[in-house]
Amino acid sequence: MVFSTIVFLCMFLPITIILYYAMPKALKNYFLLAASLFFYAWGEPKYLLVMLFSIFCNYLFGIWLFRLGSRHVPPGMDAGMVENAGTDGYGTDRRRKKAKLVVTLAVIVNIGILFVFKYMTFAMENLQKLIPSLPVWQIALPIGISFYTFQGLSYVIDVYRDGGKSVQKNPCKLALYISMFPQLIAGPIVRYKDIALQLDTRTHSAEKFADGVTRFVTGLAKKAILANMTGALADSIMQGDFSVMSASVAWLGAIAYTLQIYLDFSGYSDMAIGLGKMFGFTFLENFDHPYIATSVREFWRRWHMSLSGWFRDYLYIPLGGSRSGNVYLNLLLVFLATGIWHGAAWGFLLWGLWHGFFVLLERFWVNHGKQKVRSGIAAKVFGWLYTMLVVVIGWVLFSLVQLDQVLTYLGIMFGKNAGGFHAYGLRYYLSNQMIFYLIVSVLVCIPWKWKKPEGLVFDVLQKILILGLLVLCFVFIINSSYNPFIYFRF
Repeated sequence: MVFSTIVFLCMFLPITIILYYAMPKALKNYFLLAASLFFYAWGEPKYLLVMLFSIFCNYLFGIWLFRLGSRHVPPGMDAGMVENAGTDGYGTDRRRKKAKLVVTLAVIVNIGILFVFKYMTFAMENLQKLIPSLPVWQIALPIGISFYTFQGLSYVIDVYRDGGKSVQKNPCKLALYISMFPQLIAGPIVRYKDIALQLDTRTHSAEKFADGVTRFVTGLAKKAILANMTGALADSIMQGDFSVMSASVAWLGAIAYTLQIYLDFSGYSDMAIGLGKMFGFTFLENFDHPYIATSVREFWRRWHMSLSGWFRDYLYIPLGGSRSGNVYLNLLLVFLATGIWHGAAWGFLLWGLWHGFFVLLERFWVNHGKQKVRSGIAAKVFGWLYTMLVVVIGWVLFSLVQLDQVLTYLGIMFGKNAGGFHAYGLRYYLSNQMIFYLIVSVLVCIPWKWKKPEGLVFDVLQKILILGLLVLCFVFIINSSYNPFIYFRF
């Protein structure tokens, strides 16, 4: 089930909200868990079993680590002996080694599940080129598997790191954390430590609910109106006939896709954060206007921040981070993993390496450049142009995926075709209506600082505006057959 559909907006969401608030406090988590499992099973019920198996495994790993940790006292051992035997939460070297073995097994199981369902077909297709007789298994991708796998894995690793202190003994609460429908299929990737207390003591208020509705409708408008319109333009160009395409049209397609993927993904993150507030949860932000970045490193501090933070804490730092002599190799491995996380195709891998190369280049320049990095207006403009050039070209790798298409399209962008950079082809795609949507989309990518007016009149006007925006979203959803969800496949 997808947020920007009539089934979700008119049936699932209102029914879930009404029943949730009708439930006594003691049953709210259990009802929300049941609603989340129903939400996930709506599209393909059999893949619910995969997610439940993942949850079950991570629950067992957490309990196992807890029993090895200092809070669990084995029979025949004094509690003080266990507590004082080590500073990392494990009593003896033997228990410490067992805990390391458990967390290693958890990584293998989680990554193994992800590999089988997301990467097995891709791996076999490439092996078949070397071994033609090798069969290829076509394994469908369960929705949101990358997101819930990373959440479960982060939970187990955190339990390991604190000696079992943060374990969740209630399997239903752990299942709710991993499967909660607002963030299940498109993030943000929520850390257990950021939501643990909220599972027990979150607050509900009319103000928080209203803020959630506002955030949800804003995200829905990003997705249903702007992302779908820019996406239709991008698809009409990037899935068109390359042989007659001019460079100007190719650039228009790449820029349209650049707008679409941000509006689509940040729109879903906004909806997830808004839905969380409606049910009393507070999720961390996932985007911070990445297209105003003046370096690729800054872009990654603003883009999909929950994923960037995950790889920083669970891959980059364990590899040694910036403290080791292999900082450049560590960074490259992180971006390689980032590309692979997004999908099983060479284009995603190259997209990760593309960004990783420029992050390394920037770091090298800052550390070893003879000239200091300037901070004037001209330097910022140049930095923004350079960053957006890297980002837009990167989105071509991300969008087309297949290497032959990527190379052909990039060649067209830089004048390979006979049409060159003539602008006459743009008139076919740029109607007045489309120009309006592109301008609005660009404006949405920019942070606007303004002081929120206070008073009853403004509150009423804001509610009317949100209601009108919601009605407009319904009009677009009902009247448009184009409603893709880019991150749905991750």
